[in-house]
Amino acid sequence: MSREAEEANCVYRNPNEPVEARVRDLLSRMTLKEKAGQITQIEKSVATLSAIKGLSIGSILSGGGSGPFDRASAADWADMIDNFQNAALQSRLGIPILYATDAVHGHNNVYGATIFPHNVGLGATRDVDLVQRIGAATALEVRATGVHCTFAPCVAVSRDPRWGRCYESFSEDTEIVRKMTSIVAGLQGLPPDGHPNGYPYLAGRKNVIACAKHFVGDGGTDKGINEGNALSSFGDLEKIHMAPYLDCLSQGVSTIMASYSSWNGSKLHSDYFLLTHILKEKMGFKGFVISDWEGIDRLSQPHGLDYRYCISTSINAGVDMVMVPFRYEKFLEDLIFLVESGDIPLARIDDAVERILRVKFIAGLFEHPLTDRSLLDSVGSKMHRELAREAVRKSLVLLKNGKDPNKPFLPLDRSARRILVAGTHADDLGYQCGGWTITWHGSSGRITIGSTILEAIQETVGDKTEVIHEQYPSPDTFADKDFSFAIVVVGEAAYAEAMGDNSSLEIPFSGTDLIISVASRVPTLVILISGRPLVLDSRLLENVDAFVAAWLPGSEGGGIADVVFGDYDFEGLLPMTWFRRVDQLPMNAGDQSYDPLFPIGFGLKFGMENLPIK
Repeated sequence: MSREAEEANCVYRNPNEPVEARVRDLLSRMTLKEKAGQITQIEKSVATLSAIKGLSIGSILSGGGSGPFDRASAADWADMIDNFQNAALQSRLGIPILYATDAVHGHNNVYGATIFPHNVGLGATRDVDLVQRIGAATALEVRATGVHCTFAPCVAVSRDPRWGRCYESFSEDTEIVRKMTSIVAGLQGLPPDGHPNGYPYLAGRKNVIACAKHFVGDGGTDKGINEGNALSSFGDLEKIHMAPYLDCLSQGVSTIMASYSSWNGSKLHSDYFLLTHILKEKMGFKGFVISDWEGIDRLSQPHGLDYRYCISTSINAGVDMVMVPFRYEKFLEDLIFLVESGDIPLARIDDAVERILRVKFIAGLFEHPLTDRSLLDSVGSKMHRELAREAVRKSLVLLKNGKDPNKPFLPLDRSARRILVAGTHADDLGYQCGGWTITWHGSSGRITIGSTILEAIQETVGDKTEVIHEQYPSPDTFADKDFSFAIVVVGEAAYAEAMGDNSSLEIPFSGTDLIISVASRVPTLVILISGRPLVLDSRLLENVDAFVAAWLPGSEGGGIADVVFGDYDFEGLLPMTWFRRVDQLPMNAGDQSYDPLFPIGFGLKFGMENLPIK
């Protein structure tokens, strides 16, 4: 029989056959070496065409900042990924690769893509429909570049703002996080009625495979330490941290990432009870579990255990795909040895590969492995930027408006004669976007395409208004100037993960001193750019006239000007408790000693009235 005739008889190549039949057929044709390859995810910087073809590598990822080259276009990304894909299609069985990246607030690795507010800001909107639309827009931009899967959303329930990933969480409140999982339906498409709970789903080529992370309890570690230890009963773990995953499963989330962190001393990457017994058996998850970046390597620390132990323990615990990401040859050699020696049962390997193939078939990768170039114009499109601007407007939380309860300070007068704009974050797009933007940790400066808060102010005010910008105004700045008011924009530098762990939570760059210095001379609005609540000195709140928590708004600074100048009213509600002092932490709503500066759900409108808690 010719190869063409044999392929025609292959059940797995027939899109009219049921997915499960295709999975079984393809699995029956695979060697152990090919199965091991499918379990392996490698970083694009070490991916060679010969390895992809010869080893049947299952997946490639771009880590933070890992693109084709600096400031590569969406088309450049598509060219790179299609090149990898063509190599995979030339392998013996022609199994397509699954390409993945961390598109956690838009397609944030790609220069010129729309950067949406980070999750903490979206949590402040409480807008389920908005978050779903953001998921759909992100999916379009991701698929336009050839990427099939995003490591999002993070559905952690952040119980301590000292955690360096606090901004990746929608809220400290489980119910708010559960509602915001609507982003899964935006990313993957909304499953039809009757879709099996826990079974993967993808609507079509305009949607992207989602990955709920990090299973489980990563937002509840002791003292908010990244990759730390969550100390809790199973009941609390289930009620507080596991509940959002049920909502993700009901929406057909295709992949789930294991957490670096531990639960009562047990590392999640090796926890059979949670990964297999609870997630797969009790909760019914039929997609695949993926490790975090070198997540299995962490199992050797601090005990000095060998790499084969790390592989065996994690695979047997229920990890299906391993983000290696670099030393894949060593991983494959050791994985095959462990199976052949009986340390890892072949049935466990088959289960992992079945889950991976299931997602690939459901995603249509066998029928449409290459990029749909018709989507390229969606990247950074005007429509998506308007959506991001809407999200910024709705995410802003007004914490103070006027020193006199009867005289609101906002909205600002766009016809004012002279305005001072000060602070480190007024004209810094990188700080405005935060971590996971172009690079892993993010950085300051003009790192992508967007509008800063200063630029938005300049575009909003009248032609006769003079806008003076100085990061750190000196006393001479105020001499003979007669400013109508000042806008001081301060906040955190960009960070990600453990680099963001912070036990002091003070406003960096002498922000508090700058605010007080300006506010003592001229009526002042403060805009805080941060991934979490920070310490607000009592002198600060007493001296300023208005205070806005703007979180990490992303590329569309115009959304801030839209609100502070009165085109729209404030809608945002605090997604987490604003503490008074760090020695109160952790402090969450419902605690017996709950004594916040501002409670979760707080937010003012222009008229000073407090918004209802939702």
